Amino acid sequence: MLKIRLSLGGAKKRPVYKIVVADSRFPRDGRFIEKVGFFNPLIPKEKKERINLEVDRIKHWISKGAKPTLRVSRILGEAEILPMPPKGNNPLKAIPKKERKASKEKKEEPKAEAKKEEPKAEAKKEEPKAEAKKEEPKAEAKKEEPKKE
Repeated sequence: MLKIRLSLGGAKKRPVYKIVVADSRFPRDGRFIEKVGFFNPLIPKEKKERINLEVDRIKHWISKGAKPTLRVSRILGEAEILPMPPKGNNPLKAIPKKERKASKEKKEEPKAEAKKEEPKAEAKKEEPKAEAKKEEPKAEAKKEEPKKE
């Protein structure tokens, strides 16, 4: 099955992607059939140098049955070559990251309090067992001491 997908290139911490047509069984950065563009995520979205596409070749491969991956279909949708894919359901995406963490902590506090109360009751039940276990090793240690002499 043919895929239009991104192939990673560039240096460490400086990604540059080739948009390639490849068989889905080929490795991501390995063998491909044809390079049909590139994508540089480090360049601001407003600049033309960020994305370069060979529109006629992409349309040719889509007519042959190549399926773009989700990320490539979004790139093609922004370039108005294909319709934009539907957005996924991520309601937290619109909330800034700091606020997401704060809201998670608030939600977890009541659960954490309830959990803290429950182990106290369980700890009382377990304490006698723990004391009994502590006494047994002491007895074993005493038994071992005479053997050493």
